[in-house]
Order: sequence, then structure tokens, then C-alpha cells
Amino acid sequence: MTTSTHSLESLSDFLEVARHRYQSSNGQSSPPADLQEPAAPPPETRDHAGTAPVPTGSTGLDAAWERAARIFRGGQVVSGIVTGWNRGGLLVRWDDLQGFVPASQLKEVPVFESAEARDEKLARWVGEELQLKVIELDRGRNRLVFSERATVWGPKDGERLLQGITPGETRRGQVSNLVDFGAFVDLGGVDGLIHLSELSWSRISHPREILKIGDPVEVYVISVDRDHHRIALSLKRTQPDPWTVVDGKYTVGQTLNATITNVVDFGAFAQIEDGLEGLIHISELSDSKVVHPSQVVNQGDEVTVRILRIDSAGHRIALTMRQAEEAEEEEPSASAPSPLPSREAEWGTSATYLY
Repeated sequence: MTTSTHSLESLSDFLEVARHRYQSSNGQSSPPADLQEPAAPPPETRDHAGTAPVPTGSTGLDAAWERAARIFRGGQVVSGIVTGWNRGGLLVRWDDLQGFVPASQLKEVPVFESAEARDEKLARWVGEELQLKVIELDRGRNRLVFSERATVWGPKDGERLLQGITPGETRRGQVSNLVDFGAFVDLGGVDGLIHLSELSWSRISHPREILKIGDPVEVYVISVDRDHHRIALSLKRTQPDPWTVVDGKYTVGQTLNATITNVVDFGAFAQIEDGLEGLIHISELSDSKVVHPSQVVNQGDEVTVRILRIDSAGHRIALTMRQAEEAEEEEPSASAPSPLPSREAEWGTSATYLY
């Protein structure tokens, strides 16, 4: 079923329910004109959404856009009826215009485990009347974006915050949505994005590993784009960078425990503490011949390693497993650094795996 089909059926159902509700409460045989479903236009005049298209230059449409602009400027709260949905949120009808409410702008932000779950959850809003504020309006692009969450903000809170926020400062906010590429944070009138790479000094594959919707957070402001209402945030920069103290905490030749975090063709990455990972080259996994690192280690394995080299500026630590047992029997020597792993050129190709 397409989005447009959802919109037609849901709006029809909503109007029918409203009609019966009015009749039962007032004892009338038919509802007043404003609750009657309008007659459908001839098929040839209907657009893909099943509604009659309004000419671009029509007086009615121009007036509707002017009213939308006024409530946008004034920060007014209006009512909109949910008529359908798409992969990003809800479609709403306000005045003579169709608008959009992103899922992240709902008061109760839904979490979607799958496309089927997304459709099931968003469908529950169809026919509902929401209290909304306009947060984006672009007549040229036929774009009208509403927010339910914005109704709890004061008038122009978002604009004031956007003008006052400065890169380099720290702000408090609340996690409003989690997506594959990061987390959105409500700063009190406008949302900022913490990209996945800015969530933690440690390796994570999804924001839900460390955050959940509604969590209070303190974030660092990386950049502000006022023209496009975009704020880039960082969670990890509110905490010390472990690479700035690595030289004082670890030494070449030191033996320690580590956890395998990633296995690749040329070796395995091991975490020695939160935010600090090193590479065990395939040649340093075992004294025996290894065709692929997965023959020796798997993600999550706890292993004993020895530090071969530390490059704090480049965020690189070279580790070995095969020399770790020898290191436990000997006193590590800081005067003669151990040789680098063979085929070091492959290390350069792994830069995307290192922080």
C-alpha cells in the first residue's frame, strides 16, 4: 500500500468517525458542512495523492501560504490532522496545505526496529489531531514542516538559541532521536546532531549502544550553520581524549590485557582501554602461519598483548600477541624499541579503523 493510499483511506475513516460522533452528540441526521466529506473530483483532475490539485497561482493557495507565513513568524500553535505517513514521519493537513512532521519532531519519538515496525507505529497517528508549530517554510520548494515538540518551547526560543549559540561552548540538552548516523539533541528550541564519530572515543556501531531517547546530555558545540538551522555537536569532546595521555600511561614493551574489537584481513584491532585501540598485525598474531586473523581471534576475545610502538600523534599503537608470553618473562626494555610489524604499509590503509 502506498503512502497516498494510506492518506485517502485514513482521511475518509477520520471524517466518518467525526460525522457519527457529531450526530450522536447533537441528535442530528447529518453533520454541518465543515464536517462533511467533500465530494471527490473527477478522476482525471486528481493528483497522485488522490486530492484535487490546486493551481499554483490560485488565490486560495496564495492565501494559505500567507497564513502559514504569519503563524511561522508569530510562533503560533495550530491544529493539523494526520492524513498519512512516509519513511520519515507524518503527513498532516492544515488549512489548504499539506505539511510534514518529521518523526523526530513528535513529542513521543518512535523507535523503528524495521520498515514494518515503522509503518505500524506511524499508522497509529492517522486521523489524530495534533497541536503543531511551523518550524520550516519554503514556498518555492512547496515545503511546510511542522513540529509537535516545538509547542512546548516558548515563542521564538529556537531562533534565539540559534543566534546565541557559539562553537566551542558546552550546552545541556536531551536526546530527541537516534538514527544510524548519530543522535539528535534538543537544546531547548532547536535540535543539533551528534554524528556517530563524535559520540565516543571508543568504537561504536550505533548510538543506542550508549544513549537512549530522553537521556539528558552535555554536549560540545562544533559548528553552527544559522542559514540552514544546523548545529554540529560532540559528546566525546566533553571528555578527555585518551590519546593525549597515552605516552604517560603506557610504554613500549609493556604487557597488558586487551579486547578484540575488529578483525580484518591484515590483522585485528584490540582495545586496551576506552578510546584506545591498537593493531595486531597478522604477522604478530601467532608464531604459526596464519592465513586469516579469524583463525586465531574473534571479536570480543580477551587476549594478552605487548606494546611494540606508540604513535600518540597519529593515534596508532602497534601490538603483538606472539611476543606477549616472552614479555611476561622478561623485564621490558625502553632503550631499544621493538621492531615494527611487517608489511607496515598495510597499516596506512587501515587508517579509517583508528581514532
